[in-house]
This record gives sequence, C-alpha cells and structure tokens, in this order.
Amino acid sequence: MCSSFKEEVLEAVHNFTSHTFKIALYDNTATLNASTTVYTSTGELATSGGYTQTGKPLTVSATFPKLDGTTAIVDFDNVSWASASFTARGALIYNSSASNKAVAVLDFGSDKTVTSSTFEVVFPTADAASAIVRIA
Repeated sequence: MCSSFKEEVLEAVHNFTSHTFKIALYDNTATLNASTTVYTSTGELATSGGYTQTGKPLTVSATFPKLDGTTAIVDFDNVSWASASFTARGALIYNSSASNKAVAVLDFGSDKTVTSSTFEVVFPTADAASAIVRIA
C-alpha cells in the first residue's frame, strides 16, 4: 500500500463506492514502491500486444467496502487482458477520479510473460488477513 494513500484516506480523498480505480502494468525498469504517490507512465508497458497505456478500470466487488471483524477491506474483481503478448513485472492501482493518486503497488515477484493468451491479475481472498486493500 502506498504511504500517501494511507494519509489520503484520512483526508477523504478516496471513495471506493463512487470513484474510478484503475490498474496499470509495468516492466522491470519501473521504480514503483511505497513512496509512489501518483500514476506514472515511466516503466509502464507500451500500448501494444493487447495492452493500452493507463491500464484498465477496476470494478470494486459487490458488497465492498466492508468490515471483516475490525478490519476495513476492499476487493476488486479480477482483471484480464485477452489475446495479450507482453511481459509485466508489476502493477499500480490508482484512483483516476482523484488526480491519479496511487493506492497500491503490486510486485509480481518476477517477470510474467504471456504470448497470444490471456493475462489475468487475480486478487487475493477478500478478508482481514489478505484483501488487497485493508485497514486494520
């Protein structure tokens, strides 16, 4: 989770019930981390091979945000790129309704390559221990 996002939540910048959140894919040259504050095209995959720069909109899963015990959680539906041919190392979730402010950086752990197939980002279980966005 991006550090700026944590502060912005307390400032009411992000609204998971009405804002548009997007996910952009990056190659291994990107320098995304907890200090990332906004969407950047530096290191983002080029528009080709089934990918379009600025990424894809995310859908907040039905019934979210919600509490799981005392932890607030948000879940997104999985997102995919059909007929894709590219290599991605990670992703950035950002709020395109709020000046492209960064929410979370995803590191895939290694380069993930797809050739003429579907590339899918699968979000973890939506619970207090694993949800992609959680505030305990």
